[in-house]
Amino acid sequence: MDMMNRRNHIDIPEFYVGSVLAVSSSNPHAPEKVTRFVGICIQRGGCGLRAFFIIRNVVDHQGVEMFYEMYSPVIQKIEVLRLEKRLDNELLYLRDALPEYSTFPLDMEPEYLPEGSAIPVNPIKVKLKPRPWLERWERQELKGVQDLGLPKRFYERAAAVAKPWEKYDLMAEYRESIPAEEQEEIFAEVYSQLHQLEVTRKIMKRKRTFVKPKKMG
Repeated sequence: MDMMNRRNHIDIPEFYVGSVLAVSSSNPHAPEKVTRFVGICIQRGGCGLRAFFIIRNVVDHQGVEMFYEMYSPVIQKIEVLRLEKRLDNELLYLRDALPEYSTFPLDMEPEYLPEGSAIPVNPIKVKLKPRPWLERWERQELKGVQDLGLPKRFYERAAAVAKPWEKYDLMAEYRESIPAEEQEEIFAEVYSQLHQLEVTRKIMKRKRTFVKPKKMG
């Protein structure tokens, strides 16, 4: 119910890891001041009221990341400037990538998709900087990264410590999500509000028109 009440005050749009967002938030110490930050979503996590997302941008040659709690009352507006997915579920490796992969203009205009079109998947493969890295990226099954060019021993070690069975761990998935039977009970309680939000969302979508993206110089 807390989540539904929050959605009555702010529209939380559809977005994915890889989408470019603009988030307007207030400062708890200066309520009248609003900060707008533009960046690419590099991670989404948590569930329910614990849901969060991180967006990243390079401002004045410095990587900047903002952590937001999805249902925080500090957030005043979430805009999707470019709706797309990437090849990986997380883009934390952008911290070790070349700056151009995380650089977006702060005055970037939104790019609307035609009504009913599928969410595009960006197949780009980013190039990482030379080691050292923040993590051992060769030990993760990354699809959106160019060949790391490491000696053979790094990949042999990665294969030795790999845990391929983790993706079949049902208990881990259970602990990280709300069980289906609990979801049914929750949705039964908030169905009317959920339905009204869906109607409002469809009305907003109808008002949108396709805008051809501007070429950035």
